[in-house]
Amino acid sequence: MGFLAVIDYDMGNLHSACKGLEKAGIQPKITNSPQDIAEAEAIVLPGVGSFDPAVQNLRSRNLEEPIKKAIAEGKPFLGICLGLQILFDGSEEGKEPGLGIIKGMVRRFKSEPNLTIPHMGWNQLQLAQANLSLWQGLTPDPYVYFVHSYYVDPVDAEINAAVVTHGSQTVTAAIARDNLMAVQFHPEKSSDNGLQILSNFAATLQKNLIN
Repeated sequence: MGFLAVIDYDMGNLHSACKGLEKAGIQPKITNSPQDIAEAEAIVLPGVGSFDPAVQNLRSRNLEEPIKKAIAEGKPFLGICLGLQILFDGSEEGKEPGLGIIKGMVRRFKSEPNLTIPHMGWNQLQLAQANLSLWQGLTPDPYVYFVHSYYVDPVDAEINAAVVTHGSQTVTAAIARDNLMAVQFHPEKSSDNGLQILSNFAATLQKNLIN
């Protein structure tokens, strides 16, 4: 029987992400095993904290190549917060190269009068890929919960699945390409909208198991 792997690389509170998945009807398996990633039907890469320790921790556990292989094989993949940022080439926050799965950089919000950094709290998504499975059942411009000082800046804007506006800056809030999806906000802290998003991802896994 297939399972959903939640990757543990010592970057953040996995408990809240797993709780959200459990509410959505999935019993996740927390793991740092390359073998588990190879055998999983779907993968969630959560994370909070800084860019450099995140990619260092992934590499020291030999998890970079299994993650890339799983995405290349078409397994449903959901990155959350830092788990979105490390998919990119690099970050203004650090010096380590990212995973380079998505072309682009992670950038810091530019200071402007009356702008709070980090961008923290509830804000509205502007959905760019309206038919994306992740967004099914959401109201237009749904509110979700953010905590971040850095945002992803993809080379190809077509990959944007949602954007968010903070001050005068409109930045990427989610990306999607084929089986790869990732969000800057925290679904597990985003009340009913977040639960719906996790349920939608869980439905992708269940569809794979049936097929």
